Amino acid sequence: MAWLMLITAGLFEVAMAYSLKLSNGFSAPLPSLAFVVSSLLSFGLLALALRSLDVGTAYAVWTGIGAVGTATLGMIALGEDASPVKIASVLLILAGVVGLNLAGGGH
Repeated sequence: MAWLMLITAGLFEVAMAYSLKLSNGFSAPLPSLAFVVSSLLSFGLLALALRSLDVGTAYAVWTGIGAVGTATLGMIALGEDASPVKIASVLLILAGVVGLNLAGGGH
């Protein structure tokens, strides 16, 4: 259950970053509210997951999901550059997250 909470927390981190971009410096009310809600959910679920997962692994997975998800969403939804180097770098982050999971870190 802790891993499910952690993955969900990572997805809310992606929503947090996306809504922050859409908030236009907190001048757009709905995206700003979405940022606050997704932030609370992301950090809250991370805190709950940390009850039974190692902090180093959990934090790295959480930020990895956020980084990979946000970069991918930026390329797909916002038309950001999708150069081969950027894609390879995202894949390296993903490989690191998988490696941490294979190495253990949960109880």
